Amino acid sequence: MQTRTQFEDIQNYLTDASNMPGGRAEKLFVPATSAAVAEILREANAEGTPVTVSGARTGTVGGAVPFGGCVLSLEKLDGITVDPDKKVVKVGAGVILGDLQKEVERHGLFYPPDPTEWSCQIGGNIATNASGARSFKYGATREYARALRVVLADGDILSIERGEFIADPDGVLRVKTDKGNAIEIKVPTYERPNVRKNVSGYFNSDRLDAVDLFIGSEGTLGVIVEAELSLLEKPKGFFSGIVFFPEESDLLTFVDAVRNALPKHPVATAPGSDKRADGGVRVPIDATLLEYFDANSLKLISEKFPETPSGMAGAIFFEQETTAENEDALLGSWNELLERHNAAESASWFTTNEQDLGKMREFRHALPVTVNERVVRNKQKKIGTDMAVQDDKFASFLRFYKDILESSGIEFVIFGHIGDSHLHANLLPKNEAEATRSRQIYGRCIAQAIMLGGCVSAEHGIGKLKRNYLAAMMGERYLNEMAEVKRALDPKGILGRGNVFSEAYLTA
Repeated sequence: MQTRTQFEDIQNYLTDASNMPGGRAEKLFVPATSAAVAEILREANAEGTPVTVSGARTGTVGGAVPFGGCVLSLEKLDGITVDPDKKVVKVGAGVILGDLQKEVERHGLFYPPDPTEWSCQIGGNIATNASGARSFKYGATREYARALRVVLADGDILSIERGEFIADPDGVLRVKTDKGNAIEIKVPTYERPNVRKNVSGYFNSDRLDAVDLFIGSEGTLGVIVEAELSLLEKPKGFFSGIVFFPEESDLLTFVDAVRNALPKHPVATAPGSDKRADGGVRVPIDATLLEYFDANSLKLISEKFPETPSGMAGAIFFEQETTAENEDALLGSWNELLERHNAAESASWFTTNEQDLGKMREFRHALPVTVNERVVRNKQKKIGTDMAVQDDKFASFLRFYKDILESSGIEFVIFGHIGDSHLHANLLPKNEAEATRSRQIYGRCIAQAIMLGGCVSAEHGIGKLKRNYLAAMMGERYLNEMAEVKRALDPKGILGRGNVFSEAYLTA
């Protein structure tokens, strides 16, 4: 096990993609085994030393930024074992997502969760319930976690399989560690927002599974060192498009139509609705992803992709899996839908081959790259939202975004996971005055999302930067319920100190 104490060896572990300043730590541990992780935590717990878990540090909310104590990097826990017959993979927490994707594809299999940063680590993905564009069809990391191995704050280990420990009807979850120690946890009672994506606070549900409690807990309840994940068969083909719309109203009704498409099954066979005008069988629209770019996003992307058509209200990037048997009928189904919603088909781009799909994904990723270049040039930080609302509130929330941003006079773009009613509005201030106004606008957007019954974080988590927003969403009662969960698993509060909620809740 590596232990480092020199600043030059630690400094890269004192920040994450949030660029939150002020990170500091006395030691950095880089263990290579679960046993070594357990030893580190036993000693830290005995001394009351704060421990900040470090993955690839791609998070944007300051969760991996330490403020004292030690940093525990999981980068050496990088084992991957694929069982192609059972369609599962066992992975260490330090495995890079891109490496996992490549390894399972070698076996003709597929791991769906796809956060934008493929350089992230699986342990971090589980700790934040990472999602991405494909979550529109496949859901987030939670749907694929079958078992976890978690080192608790006192060094005891909890090996749990899905379905093994379930909360009773009174909302009490009882778990047993590998050493036989019993822990009783009172499940929080708050009602979760009715949204497609939500990583705002600890997960709760009736009959809560212990596996689900640790997923999305942001390193505050235990250190995830290993996981068993479900895999799917690799898709045989795909049909993708970046479709431009002259009118926003047509774009929004198109999105509604895709969301409300025929039930998900390989080929529709029911009479009536499954027939096209030419008598052929209609293949149901079953998009894997549905991504949005507003007019400002298209203008910014055109700096790198000059072929982007001008004068469009917005664009949608979609993708659907195909087989050799249904490809032609599927293209017909999409063509009908696009015509019905007045898409600018002649200006749009479509493909069924891997090379062109790569170019489309480059188009998608060109936007955050260009945004980051712009903020660096302005010597400012972008202010980016991460709220989600329920589908029937989405159009009004998008209108709120546009009204408040357009009236601000500050450069902005709106893009992201429109299929999940979850968009990112990025404000790009040019000076300190605009930066201050941008933060005020962010706060108003948070308030609007809460008022509409949405969540304050759909995919990036709470970390240290969004604690006040979680407090506004949850209120004192429910933050205290979350703190009670943490005290049951980490009585001294050494793990992820300052993440999710203030330390004050742990001393109350």
